[in-house]
Parts: sequence; C-alpha cells; structure tokens
Amino acid sequence: MPQRVLLIEDDEAISEMVRSYLVKEGYEVETAFDGEAAEKLFHRGAAYDLVLLDLMLPKRSGTDVLQTIRSASLVPVLIMSAKDSDVDKALGLGFGADDYITKPFSMIELAARVKAAIRRAGYASAGSKEQEAASARGGANVISLRGLTVDLDNFSVLKNGEEVKLTAKEFHILRLFAGSPGRVYTKAQIYSIVWEDEYYGDENVINVHMRRLREKIEDDPSKPEFIKTLWGIGYKLGDVLE
Repeated sequence: MPQRVLLIEDDEAISEMVRSYLVKEGYEVETAFDGEAAEKLFHRGAAYDLVLLDLMLPKRSGTDVLQTIRSASLVPVLIMSAKDSDVDKALGLGFGADDYITKPFSMIELAARVKAAIRRAGYASAGSKEQEAASARGGANVISLRGLTVDLDNFSVLKNGEEVKLTAKEFHILRLFAGSPGRVYTKAQIYSIVWEDEYYGDENVINVHMRRLREKIEDDPSKPEFIKTLWGIGYKLGDVLE
C-alpha cells in the first residue's frame, strides 16, 4: 500500500512539481492550496504518513495549520519555507514540526527528507512500544544530573522535582549527552544520531532545538551548565553528574 502524503502549498506550479515527483517515487499525494482547505482535508479522517507544509499560506497560516494538526496527530510534518524566521518559530515554539527544507530545494533532497521523516516516525512508534513494555516490567533506567532526573524508560525529566515538558527531539538530545558524559558531539553527529538522517550542513534545526532545551533545563540559558558549547567544535555535557 503506498504511503500517503498531504502536500500544502499555495504556489500551484511548485505544488504540481512536488506532487508529480513524489507520485513517480511511489507516494500517494493529496494537495491543498490554502490553510482552510488543508485543515478540511486533514479533518476528513484520511490517514497520512507525512504532511509537507508551506508556512506562507492564504486564509490560514502554515503555523496555524501546524498547530491544528499537532492537536490531533503525531504525523511527521516537514516544513517548506524560504523564511528562516518562520522556520525558527515553527520548530522552536513547541508547534511540533519535525524537520524543514529551505526553498529553493532539489527534488532529490526533498524525496530524501520525506523518506527519512517517515522512517523516523516508524522508529518512534516502535520506541513507544518498547517504552510500554519497559514500564510493564517495572524497569528503571534513570540518570541523575545536578537538579535533573532523566528517566530513560518513561521519557520524562524532572527539575528539582518538577516535571519538565520536553519535545521528543529535546529529550533525545538531552539523553544523548547524559548517556555519554565527557564526549564531545559535533552538530553533524547530533543530527545524524537524533534525526537519524544525513546532515546537510544547515545549522538552524540544531540551534533552535538546543536553545529551546537550554531554556527549559538551565537556570540561566545564557550561561549553560548542563550542555556546554565548545566553540568551533560542538557540545558536551557539563560537570553535572551526581
């Protein structure tokens, strides 16, 4: 059964180009040209494997559509945008986009991003089942940092006893560093491990997620203690292990 993609793009020429290429790649593609039409299609009940979303839409903005989708579904959402500020907002304010690609883009790169996003969603689903099994066994796999408790089995974080609400990507980044104290990770390594995809050299995704994670776990995000920056190299866990 072909995987289903909802393509939301107001430029009909771009929409047709993307739709035609993805159909040739074996996907089933439905299109919408404005935010209202996109929400109607999504609420119609069809099960999509991925949403391709332009942020600059008429009638309802792309960020509004993204929030509507996220209120009802965890389907992977890949942003298509020419404006970094909008991408930053969509990724960084908890709206829940999974990845983005900057216009203009090649069809080969777009197809690779689509395939990777759908694959990652499958891994996440499998991970949820493993998490449920671990909880049923009563297993505990906890890392204690200074003031932070990272529960790897239940995908939860406590700061001074209070729950910290992290997105899936933020949690995986924290888990990566907490699980390997002393190791330095480059941005390419972080992207490869957390996003399970090839790093294309665009730092915005990493920067946004790192900033949002620090805002949630650090007492002073401008002077981070948990995840230290090694300028020109990457990041590492600070001296916070208990």
